[in-house]
Amino acid sequence: MSGQATDGADLRRTPLYDSHVALRARMVPFTGYEMPVQYAGIMAEHVQTRASAGLFDVSHMGQAWLKGPDHATTAAVLETLVPGDILSLAPGRQRYTQLLNERGGILDDLMVSHSAAPEIDGWLYLVVNASRKEEDFAHIRAHLPEGMVLEEKPEWALIALQGPKAEAVLERLAPGVAELSFMSGNLFSCTLNGQAAAIYVSRSGYSGEDGYEISVLGSDAPALWNALLAHSEVEPVGLGARDSLRLEAGLCLYGNDIDETTSPIEAGLIWSISKRRRQEGGFPGAERVQKEIAEGTSRKLVGLKLEGRAPARQGTVIAAKDGTELGIVTSGGFGPSVEGPVAMGYVETASAKPGTQVDLVVRGKSLPAIVEKMPFITPGYKR
Repeated sequence: MSGQATDGADLRRTPLYDSHVALRARMVPFTGYEMPVQYAGIMAEHVQTRASAGLFDVSHMGQAWLKGPDHATTAAVLETLVPGDILSLAPGRQRYTQLLNERGGILDDLMVSHSAAPEIDGWLYLVVNASRKEEDFAHIRAHLPEGMVLEEKPEWALIALQGPKAEAVLERLAPGVAELSFMSGNLFSCTLNGQAAAIYVSRSGYSGEDGYEISVLGSDAPALWNALLAHSEVEPVGLGARDSLRLEAGLCLYGNDIDETTSPIEAGLIWSISKRRRQEGGFPGAERVQKEIAEGTSRKLVGLKLEGRAPARQGTVIAAKDGTELGIVTSGGFGPSVEGPVAMGYVETASAKPGTQVDLVVRGKSLPAIVEKMPFITPGYKR
């Protein structure tokens, strides 16, 4: 998924802004919003999520319903824009895919859910990146046939509860969520401020841990946030730890690890394209994607584990031991759970094999590193 820090005075606020300020979060400009980067500290929040449960405000993301007459029709239309298999997406299930351009580059990555409610079987719930939502929604609308509608939901907030104790906590508030499996979702009821409230819960996230993403009306978001924080297992987590968690989990960040020049195959996302879609094509850039599947790519996204404690940031040159430039780091930082610096970056395919020794050139100094298979941690997803 995505995010870039931004400057400027015209910053938007999520429905949870006052909650963050009350918790003395350090607020920063991010994708046009004022967002919390940390509360107690990035390291503490990272460890909290891995060990117990972390609470994230991700209301800056774009949420929308793609509405058609029936699932087959709606899915077929979306499949003209993405390489994912949407037709076979069962009710109540969610899938990760990408919007592609005609060159096979990634316009954005997104989550697509098939409603579990029979009365809205033709609706698909979309969650896109904050930095791309205006462009994404305009792009989708421009390709819709008559009678189909994309309905944005800016009045909805989005909260993520991640970590091994997330299930026990949320089950107390919304009985039944424990029955969800990874990448599934449904509507649930919970009590907020003494009133019944509807929430849409999916068992998914961006941390590498088990957990949930919860869509709720913005007006109900502070009450839900406070209700979750009332549990001793839960602490708030900001953007800083969100980034280190996803990096350890080997999850791509739009604008860093994937963009309009990278293909899903280069980025190691072939798993998100089903056999049918690989064979049939029918999506933008299919010729490039199919060719890269058949013949391979000239470069690949790899994981990198550095010796020592100094991290390598985005833009760092990746070099062979003889000094030949192989590629560039796209994301990097310190991994608290692996107790050392880790990074992701693109290298020439010949140098992408795990175990390959390379150097990362930081401020003129070569830091030894090794190509490593991602993720760097063992994911805790509930299958």
